[in-house]
Amino acid sequence: MVQLYFLSILCNGLAGYTLFSGGDNDARETNNIIKTPTFYLVLGILSIVTGVLKLLSPSPSSIDAARGVLFFGDLIPAAAGITAGMILIFGLYKKDSYVREGELERISTALLTFRKSIGVLLLAAAAIHFLFGQLLFL
Repeated sequence: MVQLYFLSILCNGLAGYTLFSGGDNDARETNNIIKTPTFYLVLGILSIVTGVLKLLSPSPSSIDAARGVLFFGDLIPAAAGITAGMILIFGLYKKDSYVREGELERISTALLTFRKSIGVLLLAAAAIHFLFGQLLFL
């Protein structure tokens, strides 16, 4: 679907920019909409939902490009969107949570450690997915 293709590029690009520029989840500045907790939450949920939907319904270009291999064309952008959504939501959870123990804490710490690098990779994945939409493995 073209709508999911566009939504994936948009979410990955916005999430990459958000993680790279303001990835510290400093959501105290109300003048900038990108630094609000609501934006982080909505973008995180939208990125995860878009990533899962891209895995469930591959675009026609990836079906035509690879007979029998249905979703490899959408695998990297979908995985990037799911990862971006988890980082954005875990960043809010870690900032606002009083519980600092357990398995969820280790996962969120591991994801948040590399948020700027993942932001750059998300921007690159969005740009490449926009420019070369019919590649087999992207």
